[in-house]
Amino acid sequence: MKSKIILLLIPLSLLIITACQSTRDSMVEQGYPLAYADGFQDGCDSGNKAGGSLFDQFKKDVTRFNNETDYAQGWSDGFRQCETEQESIQRQVRMSIEQQNLQQQKKTNELAEQHALEREVMKGVDTSGLKSLEN
Repeated sequence: MKSKIILLLIPLSLLIITACQSTRDSMVEQGYPLAYADGFQDGCDSGNKAGGSLFDQFKKDVTRFNNETDYAQGWSDGFRQCETEQESIQRQVRMSIEQQNLQQQKKTNELAEQHALEREVMKGVDTSGLKSLEN
């Protein structure tokens, strides 16, 4: 259970680490048009939500999307990119949890097999004298 909590905190940690500078601000610094950067940020938030993020909201300025080509292109690009990344993170978390479950099941099976083998070995052995040694 403890390891499952740790695995669920990985995406949150990534969010916190990358939250120091917004994607929008970074894109503007890199020379992207402001409308494209705004659209990309809104699309990315929406894509994260669509990809399974619990921490993002769907955002779309419909007026800008319909009237500003840069905003619409940025929104579409951000949505596709971030949805794909979020789905990948979710898939990795599910795979890690499944791997842990399989490892735990393997340990349980090995222990059950060991106990069955011990019972088989002890069949026909008189252990009544062992009980008197406990007193």
